[in-house]
Amino acid sequence: QVQLGESGGGLVQPGGSLRLSCAASGRTFSSATAAWFRQAPGKEREFVAAISWSGRNIVFADPVKGRFTISRDDAKNTVYLQMNSLKPEDTAVYYCAASQVWLALHPEGYDYWGQGTQVTVSS
Repeated sequence: QVQLGESGGGLVQPGGSLRLSCAASGRTFSSATAAWFRQAPGKEREFVAAISWSGRNIVFADPVKGRFTISRDDAKNTVYLQMNSLKPEDTAVYYCAASQVWLALHPEGYDYWGQGTQVTVSS
């Protein structure tokens, strides 16, 4: 079993930055793929980024490439999403997820989810 909890969301102006954290519990997390998804009001949950258990493989969705980075610190059982040059269209609830497989781009491929953290980009 893996339990996930996100933090770091908030209100930021366009062009600003935020770093989201996902703290995990469970012995299997270090061998799991970790990912971030987001869901805006009225829209489906969409893939943002994923990092493999080793950290060697990383994938980003096209809308965030060049602006977001993902990293993991298995000693702290934590995954991070650094978001730079934020845009109003990045406004959404951001979810952390974990899976034992690489690479699922759809929510159905993930077994464990956090409760989400709100990110609002607005002036």
